[in-house]
Amino acid sequence: MDDRFARCARLLMQADGLLVTAGAGLGVDSGLPDFRGSQGLWRAYPALGAARMDFHDIANPQAFRDDPRLAWGFYGHRLGLYRDTVPGPAFGLLQRIAQRLPAGAFVFTSNVDGQFQKAGFDPARIVECHGSIRHLQCLDVCTDAIWLAGGFVPQVDEVACRLLNELPACPHCGGLARPNILMFGDDDWLSRRSAAQQWRFAQWRRGVDRLLVIEIGAGTAVPSVRFFGESQGAPLIRINLREAATTSDNVSLAMTGRDALHGITAALIEEGFLQG
Repeated sequence: MDDRFARCARLLMQADGLLVTAGAGLGVDSGLPDFRGSQGLWRAYPALGAARMDFHDIANPQAFRDDPRLAWGFYGHRLGLYRDTVPGPAFGLLQRIAQRLPAGAFVFTSNVDGQFQKAGFDPARIVECHGSIRHLQCLDVCTDAIWLAGGFVPQVDEVACRLLNELPACPHCGGLARPNILMFGDDDWLSRRSAAQQWRFAQWRRGVDRLLVIEIGAGTAVPSVRFFGESQGAPLIRINLREAATTSDNVSLAMTGRDALHGITAALIEEGFLQG
């Protein structure tokens, strides 16, 4: 067995609470595309490539003002994709491990896809630091209301990346609604929902004496997740296929979340901490 998996197992057996910090790499494990790189974005959305629009251009509130059907073509397609995606095996393995810890687990993620909730994690124990595509707000911020996007079923021309059905409207002013997601150049994101999640985390954290952080698929381009995990002053297991480097006090696993958690789970079974 890889000695690193044995070390991860020892860290977990000493912990009383687990903080899972997750970035886009975990979604890729579930088969979701990674939109951060222009080439990956343009493969998924050829119309954006033809217009030479990168992720910063479309993931921007100004895009909803300039061309709302294009912006909602992109976000509407993502919303449908996330609704249809089945969370990968890493989610279940994390839950299995967390159930053995006295304080269980809390999640901090930059992912807006709602996959942790879909996988059965307690919604009251999740921080979505960049918001959620499953929630909407008014583009013009006529109100501080945030509402579920459940009634909005986007129909998208995937070739043209354009919304075909009616644009979602703010129920208060009738203007255009947008996802409650922190975008680039975004001064109007309503952070109230995420702030409440952060408060619940702080309450949980105060009751955890021996925290362990497992970071999965969190890159350095937008380092919100990395900074948060590192700020906890706790041992850290970093799982990242391309950017796994960390300090010698922590554990670095340059592999997918799925492969890493299978290895860690096997080590915990060998130690008798989990049942086989």
